[in-house]
Amino acid sequence: MKVLLFLLLFVAGTTWAGEKDSCTTQNIRELIINYANGLIGTPYEWGGTDISGFDCTGFVYHVFKQFGIIVSRASSGYEHYSATSTEPEKAKPGDIILFTGTNASVKKVGHAGIIYRNDNGVIDFIHSSSSSKHCGVVITRYNESGYVKRYLRIIDVIS
Repeated sequence: MKVLLFLLLFVAGTTWAGEKDSCTTQNIRELIINYANGLIGTPYEWGGTDISGFDCTGFVYHVFKQFGIIVSRASSGYEHYSATSTEPEKAKPGDIILFTGTNASVKKVGHAGIIYRNDNGVIDFIHSSSSSKHCGVVITRYNESGYVKRYLRIIDVIS
């Protein structure tokens, strides 16, 4: 994994010198999104945490783990997660977006994804979906989806 991280940092034009400032938050966010993007099409697998298949939190966990950022493996772990919350308008690529499960009236985390882009409030997120319409790792336009009614919060685990 360290070799993969080194190569990704090198390709992104960032050198690894072991210094705290050698890699900016923006670079890490770009690397996370690029890595997640490379997993598009990976099938959905309940309980999955590797490239053979992911569930939603398994996907988020796997992506962040590649960069030494440990997040919850289970949706229940995000209930009281101590990270900075942000409003959708201020969401940045690499932030984690949290939703209820399929029953929006149960206000507990049941689905998670990673903010892919925020273009003036139009948000795309990447996640592992179990939907029969688009199963596996996909990018979804939040503003035009059923996820709007299931939205709980966005957290920043990078800054």
